Order: sequence, then C-alpha cells, then structure tokens
Amino acid sequence: MCNIKINSVLFLIVLEIFLVATTAFEETCEFDGQMEEQCLNQTYKTMKPLLDYFRQARNELKESKINEKKLNELNADLIEKYHEIVRINEKFMKEEALLDEYKNKVLKGEDDLQSCQNKVHKFESEINSKQNVIVKLKGELAEKSTNLGNCELQFKNLNSSLIGKDEKIKRFSENIQNIKEHQKRLELKLEKSKSILITKEKDIQLCQSEIDTLNRTSENIREQQKRIELQLKDSQTKLIDKVKENQLCRAEVDTLNKTLPNTLVPSSCSPFGDYPGVHQLNVSGIGLFDVLCDSQLAGPGWIVIQQRVGGNESFYRNWATYRKGFGSLESDFFIGLEKIHRITSLQRHELYIHLVDVDEHVYFFRYDDFKISDEDSGYALSLGKFNGSIIEDRLRFYKNTKFTTFDRYNNISGRLCANLQRSGWWYHDCIYCNLNAPYGPKLNWHVKNKIELKEAKMLIRPIEALK
Repeated sequence: MCNIKINSVLFLIVLEIFLVATTAFEETCEFDGQMEEQCLNQTYKTMKPLLDYFRQARNELKESKINEKKLNELNADLIEKYHEIVRINEKFMKEEALLDEYKNKVLKGEDDLQSCQNKVHKFESEINSKQNVIVKLKGELAEKSTNLGNCELQFKNLNSSLIGKDEKIKRFSENIQNIKEHQKRLELKLEKSKSILITKEKDIQLCQSEIDTLNRTSENIREQQKRIELQLKDSQTKLIDKVKENQLCRAEVDTLNKTLPNTLVPSSCSPFGDYPGVHQLNVSGIGLFDVLCDSQLAGPGWIVIQQRVGGNESFYRNWATYRKGFGSLESDFFIGLEKIHRITSLQRHELYIHLVDVDEHVYFFRYDDFKISDEDSGYALSLGKFNGSIIEDRLRFYKNTKFTTFDRYNNISGRLCANLQRSGWWYHDCIYCNLNAPYGPKLNWHVKNKIELKEAKMLIRPIEALK
C-alpha cells in the first residue's frame, strides 16, 4: 500500500517536470523556427523514457487499484475476522466466568460434601448409640416378657378364683332363694299362729265367762276353773313363745335382706313373677330403685313404666322431671326416661300397653322389641312388630321420634305439642295418641272413632322371661 502511494507521488512529480520542460521547449521553438525539428527530436528523446515510465506507472496504477480492491476486500474480511475474534473473546470471557462459577460451585460442593461427611459421622455415632439403646431395650423387653408370662399365670389363677367365686355366688343365690322360701313359710306360720292366738283369746274369754258362771254355782267348779286357768296360762305361754319365735325369724329375714349385696338384686321383675307389687331393682348406671311389678295383666315378670288409673298427678312436667321420673307407684306415675333407657339397653324387651276407655271397654296390644336411646339422642323411641286388639297401630307414627317436653322441643312437625297436649311424649304430630295427656278428650288412642281413655298402663318385660 505504501509503495503504491510513493509511485503515485513520483508519477505526479515527473508529470509536472514534463509539463515544465514542454513549456520551455515551446518557448525556445517559437524563437528559433529552424530548430523545430531538432526540438521535436530532442523532445521525443527526452520524453520517451518518461512516457515509457508513465505507461509502466499507469499499468502499475491499474494493478495497484486491483490490489487496493483486493486489499479492501481483505480489510473487510480482516474486520469481519476481527469482529469474530471479538465475539469469540467475549464468548471465551463468558465461558471463563462460567468456569469460575463452576469452580466456586465445586468448591462449595466440596464444602457441602465435607459437611455431609461430618453429619454422616455424627449419624453413625448416633446410630451406634441407638443400637446400644435397642440392645438395652431388647433386654428390658425380654424381662417384661418374663413378667408378662408371670402376669398371665396370675391372671389364670385369678380367673380360676373368679370361677370359684361365681360358683359360690350361685350357691349363695340358691341359699338366698331358700331363705326367701323359708321366710314365706315362716310368714305363713306367723299368720296361722296369729289366727290361733286370736282363736285362743276368744276361747279364753269364753272360758272366763264359763268360769265366772261356775264360780257362782259351786266350789268344785272353782277347782275346775283353777285347772282350766292353769291350762290357759300354759297355752298363753306357749303362744307367746311362738309369737316371739316368729318375730325373731322375721327380724333375721329383714337383717339378711339388708345385708345382701347389690349384685344379687335383680335387674327385672322376672324373679318376682309369683309376688307382684313393689320390689327393688339394681340396674347399671342407676343403682337401686323401687318399681311396680305386675303379673296379672299379661303374665309374670312385667315392669310398669307408666300408669294412669284416675289419680291427680300432673304430667305437664319439664325435661329433668321426665328424665328422673315422678308420681306414686300406688297411683299415677312415670318411671323415668333414664331408667327406661338403662333397662332396655341391657337386653331386648317387649312392650305391653293396657287401655280401658270411659265405657269400660278393655284394649291391649304389644310390640316385640321396645327400647329408647340415651339422653344425647333425645330418648328416641324404637318399636318392633305390632300385635294386639286395636286394629290401627297409632304409636307407629312416633317411631324414631325424640321425647318432647315444654322446655325441650324435639318433635318434627314444629308444633308446640307439649303445650297443646299439656304433657311430655314422643311427639311427631299432636293427634294420634298420647297416654300422658290430662284426663279428658286429650287422653285418647286416635283411631277411626277416637277412644277416650279412663286408664292406661305401659309395661315392659325382657324377652328372656318367655323362655
């Protein structure tokens, strides 16, 4: 590139010299016309090397232009290569930065690896420690297994002892039954002794009157009277001894009844089938309480849970009173929702309902499965199959309904049945039947012709009592 520029400058200098020389020769030729040919020859001789050089310079200039074009192309390629090198350098710098980053990550990974190795060593030490604990626990487990075997042996011994105690309780129950039978025999004897005593007293009075008569008649009769008096005194003494003996037996029976454990008190009226009346039951969750046992309406072993026999007891009570129970066992009463729930939860019971209308017609029917739920479920009513003298089973409308009082409404219809009927009951609606209603039209069993009731009783008995 530099050579081309230098040759161009020389060419311009030579051209300028040529022009100056030409001008000089023209001026010389103008003054000397004769020397024209000589000037031309001289000029040719002078200019020929220059023209040759000019031709050479022109050719070199053309070549230089071609070379310059090639040089420009090479420069363009060089610039492009330069830019490519710059991009490669930038890429290299980025990769170098990434490499540094990777190096940092590798260093960090080595640190993390070292930390993990430390943790692994720590975990290995903990595992060794736990293995020692496991070995210790295995030893304790073996010891406890031995203790468990001992406990099982003790349990078997206790179970055998319990079986023996059950047999003793059974024998004790048989003895109690025998004592009760003996008590009844003693009571019968006591009644007979009382009758004999009354008869003897009457005889003594008659004898005394006869003695008075005889005293008025003769001395012989007086002697006979004395003998009779002695006999009467002897008889009185014997009777008094018998009465005392009966009183002692009665006291012993009462003492025995008081000392009997609660576990021997039955949970139903089945044991009192031949002796209806008020008896004491023991039910889990309630304890001891009095019930009215009935054996006349539908056979032996029935517990009366509700009774309406014309008394003045009000059945318009709150929830707490219905839960506990109220009334007198000799008149109108309701045994209590909680007692009914506890009794019917022990085993399957049947329900018997006895009705007497105002015209003295008697109706009765039963359900083969009766129970009520606990208080949290509202003492909901559950009934089995129906069988009875009333064609229409109106109590069925209240199946699965909860008990309702004026201070706790559970009836589905939403009507204020407890207020309208003035009583608590398992209301679904207020019209089908209500055995707790006040006496009058509300105390009824609703069939095609409404039956107005005079008496109503609800009784329950365990199904096992039938076997």
